[in-house]
Amino acid sequence: MKFANRAVFFLICTCIVLSTLAYGTVHQPTLAIFYAAIALMVILWAIDCFSSGNLRFSRHLLQVPLYAAVIYGFIQVIPFGTINEAGGLSSIPRTISAAPFATETTALHYLALAFFLSLSLVYLDSAARIRQMVGLISIFGFIFAFFAILQSVLSPTKIYGILERATPFGSFVNRHNFAAYIEMSLAVPLGMMLSGAVPRDKKLLYITAIVLMGSSLLLSGSRGGLVAMLAGVILLVILTTKTRGAKAIALKVALSLLMIGAVVAGAVFVGGETSFTRFAETAASKDITTNRTHIWSITLKVIAGNLPLGAGMGAFGQAYTPYDDFNGLERVEQAHNDYLQVLADAGVVGAAIGIFFLFLLFREARRNTRATNGFRRGVAIGAIGGIFAVLVHSVFDFVLHTTAVTLLFLMLIALLVAAGREYRDDVADPGEQHRSGRRRSEASVTSFSRRA
Repeated sequence: MKFANRAVFFLICTCIVLSTLAYGTVHQPTLAIFYAAIALMVILWAIDCFSSGNLRFSRHLLQVPLYAAVIYGFIQVIPFGTINEAGGLSSIPRTISAAPFATETTALHYLALAFFLSLSLVYLDSAARIRQMVGLISIFGFIFAFFAILQSVLSPTKIYGILERATPFGSFVNRHNFAAYIEMSLAVPLGMMLSGAVPRDKKLLYITAIVLMGSSLLLSGSRGGLVAMLAGVILLVILTTKTRGAKAIALKVALSLLMIGAVVAGAVFVGGETSFTRFAETAASKDITTNRTHIWSITLKVIAGNLPLGAGMGAFGQAYTPYDDFNGLERVEQAHNDYLQVLADAGVVGAAIGIFFLFLLFREARRNTRATNGFRRGVAIGAIGGIFAVLVHSVFDFVLHTTAVTLLFLMLIALLVAAGREYRDDVADPGEQHRSGRRRSEASVTSFSRRA
């Protein structure tokens, strides 16, 4: 029992690290390994439940939107009659999706991600494991940022000195994905710092990690990443200064500005292109596949032409082509705006799922950022800061389409939920008033015993 339990948590941590190092896990061989890891975790979970005599699962509603997306993806590939003969072919199944195979593959990918979230909610079951996960995110983020800065100086166009790409950064083939990963990693220690959850003797270590991660994000040259990071910092300052005096507010604002200044100074010291220098460029690009203003205008036509059911999850490339008024030599695979792409891929159903997800997220953040335990409150604040940063970044890019970025995003959701529970190994804050009646959070893990 203990082996299976620990093995699942170890594999969750391993997926977060290795998916990042494996070019973000966007290629078929690495995706296959990821799916195998998820399958192994599910098997180990079953062994853990059987050996302990308890069926352990989370009842939290934040899982529902992801499973709903999976179900709708499979609905989109159900054949409803046939289409007229085309190109000499007849009896072609009529489906909601413009690319049934791509939609089916996307739905299966979402299912693997849903399992990852569900298992994370179950196995983040103690304050010690929350501390371990926070430590993993902060330490790995620091090391990864250092590696990315070093690589940008020594080998700016090659990942690990092997894989050559136009705009890589760190282990990601796209600088925007790196920026999204770092803005989440940075938010966790920063949220804990601003909320007072970091011991005095460790504050310098946290500040060092935050500054290095921020500098690497700036050096990545991602404008969307810079905007998202600043949005996340602003939210963290707001969340940690609500009930404090004017002096405390001024101190935290000054600290945030000082860290931002240190980030800018670090990026300038290293040199090279930064997010600030790229703001001098126009948002439009000579590369058709990254010209956001043009892509967004065509995406709106895709949305209008495929209402109310959408063109199919993962089918954006096929749905986009008939509406493209350029020469068609460049294939556009993503909308560079996840909100527009949800509408294009899943229509009204996708919009409903997305709104429901954002509502649940807001409700959970509002509840758990007020936790009485200082450490868990800091974790909740840091987690929602990183989540908010990625939601802002998704206005400009498609960062959540990269597996490694999505896994960290889902882990922040799991941490946000876990921070709202109470644990036997909670470390009490000095002067904290314990209430005799403790609310059992709806996010708690449910167990059904076969011996009951």
